[in-house]
Amino acid sequence: MNQRIPPSPEAILLPVAVLILAMLGFQTGAALAKTLIPVVGASGAVALRLVYATLMLWIVWRPWRMRLDAKAARTVIIYGIALGCMNLLFYCALQRIPLGIAVALEFTGPLAVAVAAAIRPLDFVWVALAVIGVLMVLPLGGASHALDWLGILYALAAGGCWALYIVYGRRAGLQSGGQTTAMGMLIGAVVIAPIGVAHAGAALLKPEILPIALAIAFLSSALPYSLEMYAMTRLPSRIFGVLMSIDPALAAASGLVLLGERLSWLQWTAIGCIVLASAGSATTHQAEPR
Repeated sequence: MNQRIPPSPEAILLPVAVLILAMLGFQTGAALAKTLIPVVGASGAVALRLVYATLMLWIVWRPWRMRLDAKAARTVIIYGIALGCMNLLFYCALQRIPLGIAVALEFTGPLAVAVAAAIRPLDFVWVALAVIGVLMVLPLGGASHALDWLGILYALAAGGCWALYIVYGRRAGLQSGGQTTAMGMLIGAVVIAPIGVAHAGAALLKPEILPIALAIAFLSSALPYSLEMYAMTRLPSRIFGVLMSIDPALAAASGLVLLGERLSWLQWTAIGCIVLASAGSATTHQAEPR
């Protein structure tokens, strides 16, 4: 009976570095997007990101070569709509609450998907930790009084769309991950861009915002999606999941360094709870038999 040989530390080091670079790129792009939102609004910033990212990904992956039957096309369409709505809701959250809090709350979506895959007694510990983290940032008084309720709801709704994005992305990307991502990005752009155009209008065409819009599209979409795909195929799923779990902490650090967003000790603790819940779920996850 053939046994699977675990990858050597040397083989893991490069994809780990690539994944961390992808997360840093995404959070840097999100921080840049927050500076663009006052100019063109959340929907305008998302429209620019999706349109320019679509162009970049189509050049790289050439998805027009895909051959989809009706069922696969329906899955890709749902995936693309979830991608677009996830980005719009996340940027609406960024407009109202700090970057680190928005990412931490959004992380409840993939955490729910991970826990739903295999409910065991230990999984309820991670659920409880995540719930505690969410409750800590609700504006119920004390250190979290400054947070906006609508921003929190936007972030949680973005997490729900992220869950759909994961479920349908897995189904759609089984055969051609990069091409599926490019196709989904186009669908998301078609759905969301008209909203951004209606809101921001001619402001989207200002030459002075073009460099930052291209940087956001590259850092937040084209670069991280491509790097994550490289890392995902070379890392054990458990290591990949644990590393991805530090994303909210990186987001909080990016918000502090790039945007000057200072969080209270309670908010940092809340992010820590969600990070620990996500990392714990990934570490203790047991693959279900086919």
